[in-house]
Amino acid sequence: MGPENQSSVSEFLLLGLPMRPGQQRGFFTLFLGMYLTTELGNLLIILLIRLDSRLHTPMYFFLSHLALTDMSLSSVIIPKMLTSMQTRNSFISYPGCISQVYFYILFCCVDNFLLAAMAYDRYVAICHPLHYTTIMREGLCALLVAVSWILSCAHALLHTLLLVRLSFCADNTISHFFCELTVLLKLSCSDISLNELVIFTEGGLFSILPLFIILGSYVRIGIIILRVPSTERLYKAFSTCGSHLFVVSLYYGTVAGVYFFSSSWDSKDITASVMYTVVTPMLNPFIYSLRNRDIKQALEKCFRRVSVQSGAQ
Repeated sequence: MGPENQSSVSEFLLLGLPMRPGQQRGFFTLFLGMYLTTELGNLLIILLIRLDSRLHTPMYFFLSHLALTDMSLSSVIIPKMLTSMQTRNSFISYPGCISQVYFYILFCCVDNFLLAAMAYDRYVAICHPLHYTTIMREGLCALLVAVSWILSCAHALLHTLLLVRLSFCADNTISHFFCELTVLLKLSCSDISLNELVIFTEGGLFSILPLFIILGSYVRIGIIILRVPSTERLYKAFSTCGSHLFVVSLYYGTVAGVYFFSSSWDSKDITASVMYTVVTPMLNPFIYSLRNRDIKQALEKCFRRVSVQSGAQ
């Protein structure tokens, strides 16, 4: 393909969510509220973990990074979508589109690895409680997070570099509300066999490996509990793993449900992306605060401190 075709597309048209023109104001208000809830809720989780010394444990260390990636993932997608709804300008520049692809892949991948690290942490806490502090030491936790970010950066960079080598011709219409890798590949007039091979092999490995770690951790936890079943052990396991297990079920379950039970392929992609970028990041702070005694106590302590300072003034 000649160089003139490579430079012919300087911007893309995002079709956005499938909605009628009269529904835009309602959708704008809905997604703006969900975005603000996501950012403020996850920011509150991060601040509570940083400020309360009782939350300086491996589980909350991973949770703070999960909250950060959830905030970042939503910020990659939703502000542009809201701007398009408000201004009726649905175009995105070529560099902006490529950047969106990179950061979307990056933060989704980090999310997967962090959920796997949290599952391993819960496995050690329940199956090896006497050695928990020795195994889950600060250095190992920092290493797991660093490896998650490094692998995710390399993963996102690989797919982005393979994308930018492609040519895009006359059709620049993206049937999505953001620049999604597989949708862009459909628009390319170059050979995308290498991209598809890397998505299937390397991309599949990066998706399946964290899921296997999560499933393996919870299978081991289940085996340990069922060996000597008791109400006390079941309650301890549920209180320890309940929030994380709920988030994992929400994260993977909704996507599996969308892809297996939705009749339209386009609606599958859009619905799954809304779950990833909007719904799950928004619900995570509520799940971890409403079902977690430590977070509740830290929140109450923070409110009392603010009330005391306000009263003193």
